[in-house]
Amino acid sequence: MKRIRPALRTFGTFLRTPTLSRSIIALLALAILLLMAVNAATFVMIQRTAAYNDTVDHSQQVRLAAKDMLMLLTEAETGQRGFMLTARTEYLGLHENAVAKLPGVVERMEQLAVGDEDQARRVAKVKGLYRERLKLMADTIELTRTGRIGEAVSLIRNGRGKSLMDQIRVELSAVDVVEAQRLTERTRQSERAQTVTVAVNALAAILVLILAGISVWMVRRYVAEIEEAHFELDRVNAGLENEVRDRTAELTRANEEIQRFAYIVSHDLRAPLVNVMGYTSELEQVSKALEQQLTALEATHPELVDAEALRSVREDAPEAVGFIRTSTAKMDRLINAILRLSREGRRALQPETLEMTAMVRAIADTVSHQVAETGGEITISDLPAMENDRLSIEQVFSNLIDNAVKYQQPGRPIHIEVSGRQEPDGWVSYAVRDNGRGVSPRDHERIFELFRRSGKQDTPGEGLGLAFVRNIVRRMGGTIEVESELGEGSTFYLKFPKRLVMLGDHQGDRL
Repeated sequence: MKRIRPALRTFGTFLRTPTLSRSIIALLALAILLLMAVNAATFVMIQRTAAYNDTVDHSQQVRLAAKDMLMLLTEAETGQRGFMLTARTEYLGLHENAVAKLPGVVERMEQLAVGDEDQARRVAKVKGLYRERLKLMADTIELTRTGRIGEAVSLIRNGRGKSLMDQIRVELSAVDVVEAQRLTERTRQSERAQTVTVAVNALAAILVLILAGISVWMVRRYVAEIEEAHFELDRVNAGLENEVRDRTAELTRANEEIQRFAYIVSHDLRAPLVNVMGYTSELEQVSKALEQQLTALEATHPELVDAEALRSVREDAPEAVGFIRTSTAKMDRLINAILRLSREGRRALQPETLEMTAMVRAIADTVSHQVAETGGEITISDLPAMENDRLSIEQVFSNLIDNAVKYQQPGRPIHIEVSGRQEPDGWVSYAVRDNGRGVSPRDHERIFELFRRSGKQDTPGEGLGLAFVRNIVRRMGGTIEVESELGEGSTFYLKFPKRLVMLGDHQGDRL
């Protein structure tokens, strides 16, 4: 409880501060409420679709039971007549086998008709008719056994047996017609529910993407404002201490607000995103169940299946689900990227002496197999040591070397060279050269911006690597520059103080 109250006070202060981020948070809350409503609607539609599928299965079971009963009565009648004509016991066995199965089929029909007054009445009537028909068949068989064939034939010729069978057929046909009509209507209802569910989930995906776009735009805008404020501070006359102090305080507050905003946006975006992923999985299961039902119906009664409905279930629905999954995966990567940038700015630096040659060679070894596949090589010169934060420097060189491998020129063996030297006044510099695709001069600054990429977009990424590198380099008190031409490779120049300059918790952080 003691930890919660300060957090609530901090959050309350943030909400009371009249900033653009507060307006965005309000918009974000509204969007989350809308997404929750969409998720609730999706859940209701999934439940309704499942109910429709159950009723479709029920109708199919009733129709199958009616057909089974008619088939068994026909088999019993066939066995009876065969025995009367030939007196062979195998016909009597066919009759007795059918008669033994009939009670189970009738009981199944009675259970399926529970709660349906019309169908229950028809099943009850069929039950009485079939018992009378079985008794008549039993009488003729008994007369045949005792040698009174003439009497047995007379029973058949009086037409009572045919009349009973005709009445049974009429009732069973009525049962089948009613269930066929219900099956058609319920199938249409299920298809409509499926279509609405897909549309609702597509709407949810679009809302998430719009929300992501707004958040990314706001983060970029805030970052641009902070960088502009920082460069303005660099130009301020050193003698204007009060102005420098005021502007530094503004930058610190804005930086803290960005940290809170990035965390709140990322946290609140992930909750509806998880819901969309979960309901997308349920939608996929429902689609598979509906496809199985339609496939079974197509196999038994193809005339009842609409080709457009089959195409929607087998093609449109999986395509929509795939779109939603792709969109949510991209959204998840963007959220992780925002959190990564936010957390890096808060991490405490731990200076130590770094043997740069060994460190960079270890990094190069992790991609050596990819370089070897192209017939290329990585050359590491003797690099000057320095005192700095190990994790940050490893991230800088890993990003630069990974980019050199990722953006290689097709058909050209990869060649990467890392060199360094001591600079005057306590500085060290490093250069990472490659012979890859290169970068157009007009994009030299663009590649260091958040979510911005240059050249042909045929490799995976969110445009965060070099923005992340520049943020780290500046936090270390260093600089990074690039020289490059399209098709001629690139060279990144890094410069650091030989000993880490601790600029404070916020001054060296550009995020």
